[in-house]
Amino acid sequence: MRRTDQNQETFESPDGGRFRWYEMVETEIRSSHVGGILLAVAKEKVRRNPGEVGGRYRLLVHRSEYEFTSRRYAYVVEVGYASMAREARFEAFESGGFDRRDWDDGAEGTLRIALVGLGGFAYNSALPAIADSKYATVTATVSGSAEKAREVADETAADVALTYEKFHEGEGSDAYDAVYVCTPNALHLEHVEAAAELGKDVICEKPMEATVERAEAVVDACADADVTLMIAYRMQSDPVVRRARELVADGFVGDVSQVRGSFTFTMFGGRDADPDQWRLDPSLAGGGSLYDIGIYPLNTARFVIDADPVSVQGSLTSPDPQFDDPIIDEHAAFVAEFDDGIQVLCQSSYGSFGDSYLTVSGNEGRITMGNLFLPDAPRTVDFEHDGRTAHYEDLDSNEVTEQFDYFAHCCLTGKEPHADGEHGLVDMYTLAGVQMSAADGKRIKLD
Repeated sequence: MRRTDQNQETFESPDGGRFRWYEMVETEIRSSHVGGILLAVAKEKVRRNPGEVGGRYRLLVHRSEYEFTSRRYAYVVEVGYASMAREARFEAFESGGFDRRDWDDGAEGTLRIALVGLGGFAYNSALPAIADSKYATVTATVSGSAEKAREVADETAADVALTYEKFHEGEGSDAYDAVYVCTPNALHLEHVEAAAELGKDVICEKPMEATVERAEAVVDACADADVTLMIAYRMQSDPVVRRARELVADGFVGDVSQVRGSFTFTMFGGRDADPDQWRLDPSLAGGGSLYDIGIYPLNTARFVIDADPVSVQGSLTSPDPQFDDPIIDEHAAFVAEFDDGIQVLCQSSYGSFGDSYLTVSGNEGRITMGNLFLPDAPRTVDFEHDGRTAHYEDLDSNEVTEQFDYFAHCCLTGKEPHADGEHGLVDMYTLAGVQMSAADGKRIKLD
């Protein structure tokens, strides 16, 4: 990990205890005896536990037996103390703590997973990621081809190799505890239903399905069977994204105003892409770049700012004739509006130069994460706040491994994953809203 600062002053750890804003706070409250006492208490709390100071000091201020001579003192002390909490979050990147697993409090055992669908992502990304995981292992492979299922099972030392038909019949179900569904979107439902009927927990690739109605059926199937359902939003398990979420919650950017995100690449740009792949068939995919990669900035924005959209307006275009028969969106751009007027601007494309980032802006700062939606690419992060800029790069973490370990941990400990079925449905309603808006040019309200 490397960091570059362009600061008016150098970042210091809370243990050092004197930032420019901190000196301002001390000056403001120096005339108040009570304020001086509380400032001393604040310094000591920060020194002992810099990562958890914000909420505790606010509680201290509001429950103090003393009375301030001015409301201004209470406000200045409180803001200063919360700022130290944000600086402590900053220092986590400096010390390498950016990659900590805040959700991992330990678990007993290993979750045995059946891979349903052995296409490019499952084979090239999911299998190696699970092999590197702490809590998960592959014990069954499932494919439309018995030969392929057996070949991959032999490579991974999986116990069972099944065709889709045998999987649905329940053959070999004692060999696994959970199912990872990684087939074309429109085939998710039938495999999720089969897994749920067998009493198996499910991690299902995004988007959940090809239509809202079928996505709702996915949720119903798992709810009726009382099994865990997690949608595979791997970005939510990425440590860099989780640290950004913490900083936004701590108020690092102030009041969030806008989020911009992009995931683009050239599908046919000098590469040997298959013009008959399922992603270009709307009956299997549900949509083009919107459903496939436009969902990444949307969901990551929702996770980082911890909110859901209330309306959406968008545009879908396909100028390249290779996306015409049948027509499927090559480019997608949309604005999702959230409460308090927050705007989230997302774009995706199968025909634009590669891009993969998310920027969260507020009235006090900005956070930009680069290389964000590529599974194992080193992340970059840029922070801007109070006239200072810090750049981090080479933040290495395989978010697919993080995702499977998080899912396995939830299943082993009985915890509900954040990205459950209801969470996934919000994205499905939003994507459908973009398609409706693109068709009639109107903003679509989301229920």
